[in-house]
Amino acid sequence: MKILFTGASSFTGYWFVRELAAAGHAVTAVLRKKPEDYPDESRRERVRLALAACTPTFGPSFGDDAFLNLLREGGFDALCHHAADVTNYKSPDFDAVGAAANNAHNLPAVLAAFKQAGGRRVVLTGSVFEGGEGAGSDGLPDFSPYGLSKRLTAEAFKFYCRRDGLSLGKFVIPNPFGAYEEPRFTGYLMKNWLAGKKAACSSPSYVRDNIPVSLLAKAYASFVSNLPEAPGFAKLGPVGYAESQGTFTLRLAEEMRKRLNLPCEVDLLKQVDFPEPRVRINVDVLDHDALGWDESAAWDSMAEFYLAARQS
Repeated sequence: MKILFTGASSFTGYWFVRELAAAGHAVTAVLRKKPEDYPDESRRERVRLALAACTPTFGPSFGDDAFLNLLREGGFDALCHHAADVTNYKSPDFDAVGAAANNAHNLPAVLAAFKQAGGRRVVLTGSVFEGGEGAGSDGLPDFSPYGLSKRLTAEAFKFYCRRDGLSLGKFVIPNPFGAYEEPRFTGYLMKNWLAGKKAACSSPSYVRDNIPVSLLAKAYASFVSNLPEAPGFAKLGPVGYAESQGTFTLRLAEEMRKRLNLPCEVDLLKQVDFPEPRVRINVDVLDHDALGWDESAAWDSMAEFYLAARQS
């Protein structure tokens, strides 16, 4: 298929573009900036790597005139909207309504241009932290204003795709980890272990769904490849390691210990505060063999990436 993809500079976006290209699709990635113009090195590197797997178009934003012209002229089979407004997304003051408006900017015109040029399949990236997604506790609320913005975005896409007779696929992401991610929990653990320090897990009692990004990307490429052209709605929420954060931390330590030849020590701190729902996970179990994913090789690759990063 010929695919127009937004959000290729993100951690998961780079991996998705790579796997879509490996599956034989021709990917055009919409990037607002050239690699050298991004402020952080991790994003610059992801964009440089993504360029080897796609045809870039620099400058357009979702829904603007340049984006509409791209749709009219491109003859795309699928529109994969992975980009989202994430400015200060961890803040309790995050503007959920404004972010959703940005995510779905000019959506009726976007879908009209896409359909007029022959497009039929739309794929939207969602989050397990949206209200009503996955399985868990406390009635599956929106985790945050950011989660709310993603849910509002999804509802807009569902309404307009259904109205316009398009096929919509929603791909729901849990907690991805792996090479080229921003400095988050697994990055913190790896940095400390490689420095010979003991790390800590401050929220070991939360049950979350951590998934290797290489597995997530293969699931995404398969989902896009198999999305029907006929109007309708499909959803996939792939599950990774659905377990307590403490158990996942110990799992990561064990896998890295035998690959790094380091003690990879960790303290599981006593968790007494639970401002977030205790449990939130995806539910769709993946067939690793059918996807061509090797768990041991994925751990090897992660260890090699962090070792190389330390040495560079």
